[in-house]
Amino acid sequence: MTLGLKQLPVPAAGGEIDYRLARDAVVREYKKGRASKVDLCDAHPELLRAARHLGRATEMDCPICENSKVVLVSYVFGPRMPAHGRCVATAAELSALRNSSSRLTCYIVEVCPECSWNHLSRQRSVGGS
Repeated sequence: MTLGLKQLPVPAAGGEIDYRLARDAVVREYKKGRASKVDLCDAHPELLRAARHLGRATEMDCPICENSKVVLVSYVFGPRMPAHGRCVATAAELSALRNSSSRLTCYIVEVCPECSWNHLSRQRSVGGS
């Protein structure tokens, strides 16, 4: 479900964009009955697989099912990366990418492995040093 977001803005070098306000708006629409669970809980099977096996656990309850904790999955895109991006599983991998000479963009996605809720949480620039 999009709430008027046409495209993702590109952060300045070293910057970060937080999508918490957009997330909260989507959750409010769901709780008011204006958005269905079917529309919101539509994570791609690969994203769910990454969440189950590579995601970083959190203590945040899923805002939709409220039965499970969400996990964070990070994907990095940029020059010399696969077209589908690279899923970053460890802090060491991300640290190595931060030292890259290429400017890369990291997308952190919030995922509920139980109900398939997913939402872009943050976007940040890495590398380019």
